[in-house]
Amino acid sequence: MGKVPSLVGVKDRLSADQFSATLTKGRGAMPAFAWLAEYQVEDLAAYLFELEEKKLELQDQQVSDPDKPKKYTNTGYIRFKDHEGYPAISPPWGTLSAIDIENARIKWQIPFGEHQELSKRGLPVTGTENYGGPAITSNGLLFIAASQDEHFRVFDQEDGTLLYQSKLPAAGYATPSIYTVNGKQFVVVACGGGKLGTRSGDYYVAFALPE
Repeated sequence: MGKVPSLVGVKDRLSADQFSATLTKGRGAMPAFAWLAEYQVEDLAAYLFELEEKKLELQDQQVSDPDKPKKYTNTGYIRFKDHEGYPAISPPWGTLSAIDIENARIKWQIPFGEHQELSKRGLPVTGTENYGGPAITSNGLLFIAASQDEHFRVFDQEDGTLLYQSKLPAAGYATPSIYTVNGKQFVVVACGGGKLGTRSGDYYVAFALPE
C-alpha cells in the first residue's frame, strides 16, 4: 500500500497543478496517463478540486464545442459482448446447479438455456443468461423457465436429466408456482419477457402434472 497515490483528500495534499502533473507523468507504481487530452485532465482537476470558476469556464467551452464530452457520468451496466452479440467470455453463459448443502459440494451442474442458431453450427450447448429460480416437488421434479431462449423445462433434481421442455409465448423470467385444484397438481409461470433482447409478453402459462 502507499505505492499508488490515493484520491482520498487529494485537494488537501496537492494543488491542482501538482495533481495534473502526477496524473500525466505518473508516480510510484501508478503509470503515466499521458494519453489523456489536456481538457480531460482539466475536467478531472475541476471535479476533484471543486474549482467552481474552472467549472464555469469548462461549461462555456462545451457550449462552443458541442462534440466535447459534457460531463463525467455513469453510462450504466454495459455487457461485454463479442462481434456477434454473444457474451465475450467462454461458455457456458448460464448454468443450472444442484448444491449438496450437507456435504458443501456441487452435486451436478449443467449448461442452462440454448442459442439454437449456435447449436445448428455444431457447437455444444452454451447456456444463456437467465433470470428466475426453480420450483421443486417432493417426488423429485424441478421446474424452471428463466432462460433467454423462452423455454420452460422440467429436470430430474437428482441428476439434472432433462425430462420435458416447451416453448413459451415469451420468456419466463420468474420462479414458477405450484398449486393444486380438486386434487390435480399444476405449475404456472409468468411470461413477461422484455429482458436480454427478448420480446415482451403478458402471459401466464400453466402446465398440468400427470396423474
